[in-house]
Amino acid sequence: MKLTFIGAAQEVTGSCFLVETGTLRFLVDCGMFQGGSEARARNLQAWTFDPRQVDFVLLTHAHIDHSGLLPRLCALGFRGSIITTHATADLLAVMLLDSAHIQETDWARAQRKNHRQRKRAGAPAPLYTVAQAQACLEQLSGVAYDEDVRPDPGLRCRFRDAGHILGSASLELWVTEGKKTTKLVFSGDLGQPGRPIVRDPTTITHADVLLVESTYGDRLHRSLKDTVDELVEVIGTTTQRKGNTIIPAFALGRTQEVIWLLADLCRQGRLPRLTVFVDSPMATKATDITWRHKALLDAETQAYLLPQDTLSQWIDLHFTQTVEESVALNAIQSGAIIISASGMCDAGRIKHHLSHNLGRPECAIVIIGFQAAGTLGRKLVDGVKRVRIFGEEHVVRAHIHTIGGLSAHADQAALLGWLQGFTHAPRRTFVVHGEAQTARGFADRIAQTRGWKVEVPAPGTQVDL
Repeated sequence: MKLTFIGAAQEVTGSCFLVETGTLRFLVDCGMFQGGSEARARNLQAWTFDPRQVDFVLLTHAHIDHSGLLPRLCALGFRGSIITTHATADLLAVMLLDSAHIQETDWARAQRKNHRQRKRAGAPAPLYTVAQAQACLEQLSGVAYDEDVRPDPGLRCRFRDAGHILGSASLELWVTEGKKTTKLVFSGDLGQPGRPIVRDPTTITHADVLLVESTYGDRLHRSLKDTVDELVEVIGTTTQRKGNTIIPAFALGRTQEVIWLLADLCRQGRLPRLTVFVDSPMATKATDITWRHKALLDAETQAYLLPQDTLSQWIDLHFTQTVEESVALNAIQSGAIIISASGMCDAGRIKHHLSHNLGRPECAIVIIGFQAAGTLGRKLVDGVKRVRIFGEEHVVRAHIHTIGGLSAHADQAALLGWLQGFTHAPRRTFVVHGEAQTARGFADRIAQTRGWKVEVPAPGTQVDL
C-alpha cells in the first residue's frame, strides 16, 4: 500500500492524499490551494494521477481547501462516488456552486478589463464552471457519523465527528490487502473543545498509520473568556468612535459561531442590542443548513438559540441577498457589524467592505480565523500599511484586531489532548496541514510528549506503508 501527500504537506491548504493498493486507488480530500499568486497554477497542475483511475473520494469536510477541486476532478473524468457525511453533502451544494460562481465572475471582470485596456491576452479561464460544479454534486453519497461504510471489499471506513465545523469528520480506515489489514486514521481538521455550535471532537484509540493536522500546532489559543472580553471591548470602543466593525468570516462555521456569540452577549446584557448584517448569500444558506442539522449541534446551542428565529430576541439580524442590498451597506457610516466572506479576505463581498472601511480610523477589522500566507487577510494581520483591492491602493487606517480564540482549529494543547486518546503509538505518524515550521515544531512536540516517531512529509512525498 502506498500513500502520496499531494497537498496540505508543509502547508495548510490543498488537502489531498492518494491511497493505492494492488486493487484500489482512492483520495482522501480534494482541496484547493489558497493564498499567493501561484495558487492558480498549483490548482491547475495539482495532480500526478489520472482522475479517471480514481475509484472514489472520502471527504472530511466542506471547506474549500479540502473540497474545492472536486468539480475539476469530475470534469476531468472522475466517475466514482464522493463519500462524506450528510451535513457535508448538503453544504457542498452551497460551497462548490459559490466557488464556481466566484471564478466565473472574476473571469468575466478580467475579460471586461482586458477589453477596456485593449489587451490581446485573454483572462485565465475558471478552474471549473457552475455547470461543472452542479454536475459534481450528482456524485455525492452521504453517510451518518459512526456507521460502517464499505465502498470496496478491501476497505471499511467510519466517519467520526471532528468538532471543526458542521459535518466535519476524522476518518478511520481499515484497508485489507490479502490477509493483512492496516488501520489508517486521518484526523481531518480538528476543532477546539468547548466551542459553541458544534460538538467536541470524537476520541480515536488506535491507528497503525496516523495523519494529524497541525494548523495551530505551534501555539495556544486564548481562552474563550478572554476572547469574548476582547470582542466586547472592540465592539464597544468602535461603537463609541462611531465606526463599523467588519468581520471577515468563513461562510461556513465561523459565521454561525459569531452570530451565536453576539446574540449570547446581548442576551447576557454584556452588549447592547446590536445591528448585525450577514453579507454572504452562501453564509445565509449555510446557516439554514446548520439549523436543519440541529441534532449535530452542542447542547448549549440547542438550549438557548434554537430555533433560528429566537435570535431576533437579542439582535437585529439581517441576511443580505442581492448585490443591491450589499452595496447599500457601504452607505452605513457607524453602528453596523458586517460579517462577510471570504474568511481570508481574498474573494467575495468582504473585499468591498474592506475597501470602504479600511481607510477610516474609527472602524475596526476583526480577524477571527487562520489567514494563509499570501492572502489579503494575512497581510492585514502582519500589519501592512497599504493594500491593493480590485487594483486600487488603500491606506490601512482602521484598527486591525486578531482574536485567535475563535479559531475553528484545535490549538497545540487540544491537538495533544486528542492524541492522548490513542492507547498505543501508531507505527507511523505524519504531521500535515501546517506551514512547514509549524508542522516540524509540532512533530518535535509529539516526539517529546508521546515518545512517538513522527514524520513531516514534503509535498509530493510517496511512502510505502
